[in-house]
Amino acid sequence: MTKLRMLALVLLAVLLAACQSVPYAQRLQQRQQAYSAAAGTPVRSFRLVLGEQIYSWEPLSDTQLVIYTLPSKAYLLDVWPCNNLTFTNFIGLTSFASEVQTGFDKVLTGRPYIPCVIKQIRPIDLAQFKLEKESQRHIDNVPRNDAGNAPASASSTR
Repeated sequence: MTKLRMLALVLLAVLLAACQSVPYAQRLQQRQQAYSAAAGTPVRSFRLVLGEQIYSWEPLSDTQLVIYTLPSKAYLLDVWPCNNLTFTNFIGLTSFASEVQTGFDKVLTGRPYIPCVIKQIRPIDLAQFKLEKESQRHIDNVPRNDAGNAPASASSTR
């Protein structure tokens, strides 16, 4: 195979991969907006329950992530640009006496990467987040006919 054909195939693969990631980027942006809308005013710190780990976490970008300390308690963290944040499989948080503070504590994403300093912490109103998420969902309602079947579309013929 000639070098030109190989280059064309590689470029085609890159183009297809870029087109495929557009819906993911849009979903990620919608989640960012929903979390930001549900986030409250900044706080200086939050407490981790002694002896327990982070319940869950979700990266939103290389500068933002959501930390769930309990299923019913979450925080939106803004950090300095953080290498590998959106791709890592695990994270860690530094803390002192189970307290995570802005400007002092960091998000850890793995050994070769520099820890990311936490710039801002905002508690998330999860009830508000659920409402924001529901408002972004688009559902088409189609009434059923008496037989319990969906009506035939206007373009179909008999």
